[in-house]
Formats: sequence, C-alpha cells, structure tokens
Amino acid sequence: MKLHTLIPAILLTIAATGCATWDNMSSREKSAATGAAIGGVAGAVVTDGGILGTVGGAAIGGVIGDQVGKKK
Repeated sequence: MKLHTLIPAILLTIAATGCATWDNMSSREKSAATGAAIGGVAGAVVTDGGILGTVGGAAIGGVIGDQVGKKK
C-alpha cells in the first residue's frame, strides 16, 4: 500500500468524524457515520486512492452502518 493513498484516507476519516457532533446523534446516525468513514478508507485502499472507490466505499459503508444501527 502506498503512503500517498493512505494519508488522504486517514485525513478524510478524521474530518468526517470530527465534524459530527456525537452527543446529538442517534445510534443509527452514529453507525452510519462510522460505516461511511470505514467504507471510504476501505474504498481508497482497494482502488489505490481512486475517487470513485473512496466515494463508493463511503456510500456503501454508510448504508451498511445505517442498517446495523437500526437493530440497536
């Protein structure tokens, strides 16, 4: 894995989690945000930093996180 791929993915994850106010979010919203962050990093790693892979991974991760959070 290349360092120039990993650094933007980590920064994206930190920015996404830093912007959210966790205190006012439901469990489902927290799960969706976490899933989107993890999916974005995974998509960036798999596609070697491709924008579509990062955005697609974040979208898919957000949907999965939302569904997991619904069961809590």
